[in-house]
Formats: sequence, C-alpha cells, structure tokens
Amino acid sequence: MLLHLAILTVLDQTGLIPLLIHGFVGVPGALLVGFAGLCATMQMAVLIRIERASSIWRDVRGRLLLVVLVSAISYYGLKHWLPDAVHWLLMSYLFLGLAGLLLVLQPVPGRGSRAR
Repeated sequence: MLLHLAILTVLDQTGLIPLLIHGFVGVPGALLVGFAGLCATMQMAVLIRIERASSIWRDVRGRLLLVVLVSAISYYGLKHWLPDAVHWLLMSYLFLGLAGLLLVLQPVPGRGSRAR
C-alpha cells in the first residue's frame, strides 16, 4: 500500500498522472457503456417477446431501456464528434447509471400481477 502511494506521488510530481488517468478512464468506460448498451438491447428483446412491442412505450422498464440505449448511443456519438466535451460524456454516463439502477428495482417481466 505504501509503495502504491509512493508511486502515485512520483507520477504526480513528474506530471505523468494525468496521462495515466486519461488513458485508464477512456478505455474501460467506453467498454462498460458498450456492454450496458448490449445488455439493454437483450433485455428489450426479452421484454418485447414476453410483453409485446407496445410495452416499450407503456411500461416503465421499456422507457428505462430506451433511456439506456439513447445514453449509450449519445455517449459514443459525443466521444466520436466532440471528444473534448467531457461534461457531456459524464452526463451520458450518469443517465446510464441512474437508468440501470432504476431497472434493477423493477419487477421481472412476466411476473406481474396477472394469474397464470
């Protein structure tokens, strides 16, 4: 632990820490957003299969999945066309995280109040 702090201090004094942070934050963040978009696409396919296509607009789960997909698309669009707009990237990332949190709190599709 002490060696880790010493290395970070040396990197900070030499000016290499911003390069390390920029390189580390860029790639895993983009992969995580892509993975979230892929998972949202699969969840939307399950929702359409179980509840029909109209549930995308009617159901809260469908709307939240749309928010996730739009956030992921906007993240990559901003990263491609406006790479210096870090605040907009963070806002897309925040929307993605909040929609994911709200999706976790939703009931499983098909296990609603209807009788089987």
